[in-house]
Amino acid sequence: MSESKNFVLGLGRRKTAVARVRIRSGSGVYTINDRAGDEYFPSPIQRSNLRKPFDVVELAGKFDVFARVAGGGPVSQSEAVRLGIARALCRVNKDLEPKLKEFSLLTRDSRMKERKKYGKRGARRGTQFSKR
Repeated sequence: MSESKNFVLGLGRRKTAVARVRIRSGSGVYTINDRAGDEYFPSPIQRSNLRKPFDVVELAGKFDVFARVAGGGPVSQSEAVRLGIARALCRVNKDLEPKLKEFSLLTRDSRMKERKKYGKRGARRGTQFSKR
């Protein structure tokens, strides 16, 4: 898109999902990876994740959202997009930050998968005990 100067950017991460979100004033259209938001996230919980930042600051239907998401699963992708939207809204209007913080929409969920250790079958599970 050549008219990139009227977009506001926000980056969101969750587990291994990374979402690069751009918002601009519009009619409330969600486009994720060049697909409609309802098509990309079929679950109602994932769709509500997308709308939550706008509902909290009472700006639903006022912005168009364009996101590129990679990595992770559908739930972590939707939460990464949610964080990206919240961060972009803070760039649009600094006065929205306290309201978004109150609902902890600006907090990055830092929980990650624990790495596998040598001599074990997973992060913590050991090998099966054999008497003989």
